[in-house]
Amino acid sequence: MTEDSGQRRPQITSGGDLRRVGIHPDFWYPVARSKDVARGKTFAAVFAGERIALYRTERGAVFALEDRCAHRQVPLSMGVVEGETLRCCYHAWAYRGNGHISQIPYLPKGVSRPPRGVRAFPVRERYGFVFVFPGDRELAEITPLPELPQFAAPTHKTMTFSRTVRCHYSFMHENLLDMNHQFLHRGVLGRIKPELLGYETGPRFVEARYLFVPGGGKKDRGAGLLSAEGIGGSASPDVITVRTEYPYQTLQAVPVKDDQPAFSLWVAYVPEDAEQRLNHTYGLLTIARPPVPGLIELAWPFIRRFTERVFAEDRMAVEAEQRAWDEQGEDRNHEVFPLILHVRDVLRANGVPLDGQAMTP
Repeated sequence: MTEDSGQRRPQITSGGDLRRVGIHPDFWYPVARSKDVARGKTFAAVFAGERIALYRTERGAVFALEDRCAHRQVPLSMGVVEGETLRCCYHAWAYRGNGHISQIPYLPKGVSRPPRGVRAFPVRERYGFVFVFPGDRELAEITPLPELPQFAAPTHKTMTFSRTVRCHYSFMHENLLDMNHQFLHRGVLGRIKPELLGYETGPRFVEARYLFVPGGGKKDRGAGLLSAEGIGGSASPDVITVRTEYPYQTLQAVPVKDDQPAFSLWVAYVPEDAEQRLNHTYGLLTIARPPVPGLIELAWPFIRRFTERVFAEDRMAVEAEQRAWDEQGEDRNHEVFPLILHVRDVLRANGVPLDGQAMTP
């Protein structure tokens, strides 16, 4: 979860089309997995249509620069890492991690130098991801990264997700928060009966609690292992807590018979294109280790297969929603679940306008 950093954020007038609201840049967003940015190599990342060149120096530090050379606009992600600098592949202009040009090999004496360089983004590595701060860099130091204490705990094992989904990020928030869609997953979860126990809302969050009661039917083995039912597959209801705390989302599953989560999920939906109809979903699924040593390693392939099946079904649904919006040119949804109306208000109020949508002071 994040804490409010105190910055003043523009707000969208209530009631506008949420699918025309952009995600706010004044937060830390993952744009790559750490393992994808190899030492001495570059990686082409993107945030909401803004191309970003990541590079890891020979010493192992990661930097993020605007992905264009100040000379001929050739992407710096096509460049070459030399020690601590990034050199453009075209005319070999060299850049430091702060975006400043450190060398132009053929610059004649007495010729005025070009602009200082390109924009550099604040960057941090945490949880196996490379995070950048695409907004006001002065706010980067006072805006915290999400806190996930179980990530490195020896009592837990973490599964990482990195997938592109062809929809506006708001569809993802709605999908996870509205657990009434379990009919979609009947082939892997059986006949699950979600019961809304209650929810809370605030200016930047919506949190809902559900009771998940098994109702029979065929269930994927990985689902039982993930929810701590064990190899025996005992039917125990879970309390599922889902929270959108702008701009991230979390889910925790706690068996009724226990007081500790069987698993926790943290996700960020990062827009890739300027219209924000395409997002990259980065997720961390942290699972409590059972008492039997080595059991979770044996169960891991089954859990991975189950989560991939669920994600594929969710992706099918939200991409269909986006296609309908594209075809109709507007949001014609008729929402009847109050919880989703609340999360839409949160996403509108904390977002930034796309297509010239009006702002409130």
